[in-house]
Amino acid sequence: MRGLVGRKIGMTRIFDERGDAIPVTLLEAGPCVVTQIKTNTTDGYEAIQVGYKDRKEKHTNKPLQGHFDKALVSPKAILAEFQKVPSFDYKNGQVFDSNLFKIGEYVKITGNSKGHGFSGVIKRHNFSLQRKTHGMGDTARHGGSVGAASYPSRVFPGKKMPGHYGNVKVTIKNLQIVKIDYEKNQLFVKGSVPGPNNAIITIHR
Repeated sequence: MRGLVGRKIGMTRIFDERGDAIPVTLLEAGPCVVTQIKTNTTDGYEAIQVGYKDRKEKHTNKPLQGHFDKALVSPKAILAEFQKVPSFDYKNGQVFDSNLFKIGEYVKITGNSKGHGFSGVIKRHNFSLQRKTHGMGDTARHGGSVGAASYPSRVFPGKKMPGHYGNVKVTIKNLQIVKIDYEKNQLFVKGSVPGPNNAIITIHR
């Protein structure tokens, strides 16, 4: 399979053979269970649907419960799809975990970035502070003028202004796996990963 669903545990550091510190993000990779095999005949495209993390039956609606019963698996909280590996024989109920990856491999990780709510232009767009002098008052963190003159007498679309910041889907490519704990299904990935601790992420090979 081309990837797994996982969870961001947090950041730490490890030391290489020369004693250099490497900043890493600790991820939980699976285990993921195959819940559906999609084919061109039945679905119009080829894919593998997997489930991550168990969910109580009382919190699962009837359509989803029927979906899981058909695959002969327990209800799952998170569902995701990944590309098939050609010539591999997939079956419902198969379990994939950190054994899918190897040390030194580069992966692509997708997750939702941290939400910052309604933010000003300094935090949202990295604007500079205005000078706190000559009658500036309490407007040092304001964005300044946003409009034009009498023509065209409007604010152009896309103007950098205060607004909602964060909580968007972000993908980081070419992150190297520097260590794997196969017993705990944990990956140590060099660098940062989108989202807060315990956020759900997808790891693509």
